[in-house]
Formats: sequence, structure tokens, C-alpha cells
Amino acid sequence: MIALIQRVSYAKLRIGGEIYSEIGKGLLIFLGVAQDDTERDAEILSSKCSGLRIFDDPDDKMNLSVEDFEGEILVVSNFTLCSESRRGKRPSFIRAARPEKAKPLYEKFLSGLSCPTPVKTGVFGADMKIELVNDGPITIQIESEDFR
Repeated sequence: MIALIQRVSYAKLRIGGEIYSEIGKGLLIFLGVAQDDTERDAEILSSKCSGLRIFDDPDDKMNLSVEDFEGEILVVSNFTLCSESRRGKRPSFIRAARPEKAKPLYEKFLSGLSCPTPVKTGVFGADMKIELVNDGPITIQIESEDFR
């Protein structure tokens, strides 16, 4: 499982031209589920993301997590994170889990997040447009296999 985490000032997610979800200061998390991922991967990664200390404290040091200051989280499913591009110029997505496996693990990830405000989402498998301001810019990639 791969999480691409961006610290954002705000993010808006549109489906069919209409705003479906939006957050203020917090985390925008793109989540890719691979074929070999398990519920344990979802648990590990959600805990890691919730506790990630990438927000500034009063001394301007990245010491705070989204849990520490009423931050918000928006999670977007993104199978393309599991792509492989070693050969040629067209990415392969065979490493990505099929929807019938990926969706329950995506939902398990969501249920494991700890956030002072309700976690916002997109729609699994939908065509989504996302507008955001990356604050920093801070972008971090975490893979659950690193913690197995």
C-alpha cells in the first residue's frame, strides 16, 4: 500500500463538475492499494499517516501531526500509485489490486485514521478533479511494505 501525502492549505475534490469534498489546512492523501496488500498494511499505514509530524509548532519546527491542531484529512483512491514504469514509456498497472480487493482495504485505511474532524473522501473509482495548494511544499511517500 502506498500513501502519497501532501500538506495542504486547502483541497477541493470535484466529481462531475460539482464539489464533492473539501478541506482546509491538513493532509491530502492519495492511496494506492497493491495486489499483495492486507488489512495489516492498511492499519500500519493509517496510523503512520495520522501521526505524521509535518506541521509547524510555535517554534516553526515540523513537530505537529494533523491530530494535534484540528487539521483535516482528504483521502483519494489512486491505483496509478502502484504503476511500474521501468520498461518503455507506458506505465503498467498490473501491480495494483483489483477493485474488489482494493475497495475494502481502502475503507479499512479510512477507518484507521485518527483525525479531530471527519475524514473526507472522494468516490472509489470515480473520475475526480482535485484542486489544492501544497503548503511548503511538503510531499511525502510512505509504503506499508517498509514496515512489514
